Amino acid sequence: MTYLTGFHAIEERIKSGLSCGSLLVAKAGPRAKEIVTLAVNNKIRLERTGTYDLDGLAPDNRGIALQVFEDSGERQTGISLENFLTDIDDQKNKNALVLILDEITDPHNYGAILRSCDQFAVDLVISRSRRNAKHAAILSQTSAGAVSWVAQAETPNLVRAAEDLKEAGFWIYGADMEGEPVYKKDLCGRTALVMGGEGSGISRLLRERCDGFIGIPSSGKIDSLNVSVAAGILLYEARRQKQK
Repeated sequence: MTYLTGFHAIEERIKSGLSCGSLLVAKAGPRAKEIVTLAVNNKIRLERTGTYDLDGLAPDNRGIALQVFEDSGERQTGISLENFLTDIDDQKNKNALVLILDEITDPHNYGAILRSCDQFAVDLVISRSRRNAKHAAILSQTSAGAVSWVAQAETPNLVRAAEDLKEAGFWIYGADMEGEPVYKKDLCGRTALVMGGEGSGISRLLRERCDGFIGIPSSGKIDSLNVSVAAGILLYEARRQKQK
């Protein structure tokens, strides 16, 4: 079990309809009272507790904390890739946007990426089972609750997932500093973008499945952008092109 403490994270978790434990309340200012009302309206159990006890369970709380069960919590936005591909075919979605995350190990980066995915209407995020960052509390806080809304699929084999996407008509582009400037690449149609892990980049076998590589032209003095920042820029450009 873990505890969500950020106001946005708690609020979005409750609104999403995903399962929650109790909302623990030690003290409630105006913002916390709004969340208490939301919890009551959504039939979330309230538990009054002392400040000392709540600090022991969730040290960074702001007077309230929401219980979330690790084994069934944040990943309840999960779906299978097979079902996703069936659904987009049924919907005749010819402009779907997928993000593949290859070994993103920092939960702060992972959460920030999910927030961009929510903002730019990514249809699915695919990651490798048990290998990526999955700290529920940090993901909820850094994604501002987006983790409760963004569809995610886990797979033991990202290479196979990429092959399945290609069979379904997706073009797959890996993020690379030396890649073609993203604004020059046609990202309309079914598109999947691949973001490599911090420091390690995209794994060799997955790179071999990419149809091309895209980059973000820059003139900075340091090596590259943070992976979450780069993901946000690439997703923005992909969504911009698809909405023309």
